[in-house]
Amino acid sequence: MSRPPKQLAGVRRAKRLLTAFAALTLGMTLAAGCGDSDSTDKAAGTAAPGAAGGSFPATVEHMHGTTTIKKKPERIVTIGLSDHEPVLALGYKPVGVVDWFERKPFSDWPWAKSAWGGTEPTVLGLREDGVKMEKLLALKPDLIFAMYAGIEKKQYDQLSKIAPVVAQPKGYDPYAAPWKDYTLLAGRALGVEPKAKQLISDIDAKFAQVRKDNPQWAGKTAVSADSFKAGAYSAFQKGDPKSAFLADLGFTVPEEITKKAGKSNVVDFGSEGLNILEVDRLVWLTTGKEPHARIKADKVYKELKVAKEGRDLFLTYQDPPIGAALSFYTVLSIPYAIEQMVPLIKK
Repeated sequence: MSRPPKQLAGVRRAKRLLTAFAALTLGMTLAAGCGDSDSTDKAAGTAAPGAAGGSFPATVEHMHGTTTIKKKPERIVTIGLSDHEPVLALGYKPVGVVDWFERKPFSDWPWAKSAWGGTEPTVLGLREDGVKMEKLLALKPDLIFAMYAGIEKKQYDQLSKIAPVVAQPKGYDPYAAPWKDYTLLAGRALGVEPKAKQLISDIDAKFAQVRKDNPQWAGKTAVSADSFKAGAYSAFQKGDPKSAFLADLGFTVPEEITKKAGKSNVVDFGSEGLNILEVDRLVWLTTGKEPHARIKADKVYKELKVAKEGRDLFLTYQDPPIGAALSFYTVLSIPYAIEQMVPLIKK
């Protein structure tokens, strides 16, 4: 079953929660020790890494410093919400992950299913609960990815006592780096940067083809939005994956939205501010029929031209999981998003 609508509110809640869990649990768990080695192997199950190559040692720079991976990792753990996907794309199967949308089985997302190949990783925690550190320790990781996790320096230092840690890309606020930077950082850490660059090039070519096939979108405005309760709305700025996708297709995300969002990934407003969504294409990411009907029934929304002229599109996070693909916005999920979204936008 999918999460209740309020728990699929987008990544901004995860930013606060993942940072909070680390401050509360890391020090306590590390002080308790690393646990029993016999139970560790059993806890790991069959989630072994894929047969990927790589050039080691590999040294990478990230927000919190420099990390060297001395040899090919065998037990990778990802605590970023989408870190497992670039790792998967590069040929490795993490033994532990964080579950963003509580999909069961975890490895059943259509864009990642074949990469998992039937392997199920250990779920270290849900987005709203944070990582269960005793589970992480039991897996005996030899490399930890925390790229899309928003960890602070204190948590990075504590995690580094367990295994080498790759934190968020250098030069960006937490959660604000483009998907290409996450992919390249993972590629460098795994000693396969050329493969990462090729994957990025392949997706760039897909976007270029879409823009070539749809020149009418150039110069048109578009934005992604959401609504969590009656009278409460959010518009995602151009740096957020859900609006960045529309920009990659050739649309323009209004600068007004990005300016009002500031360092946040969204700008929040009430019904009185709905005119900010007066764009050529409006994409709503909702969690079922109820938000769709509620938004459509808003008296102010009804008067928008984008609503009257049917230039609004409502997507879900499940069945099909287009919203989830846009939220992940990774080297694995983007091709699926393109395949699903382009025909819908053309309508």
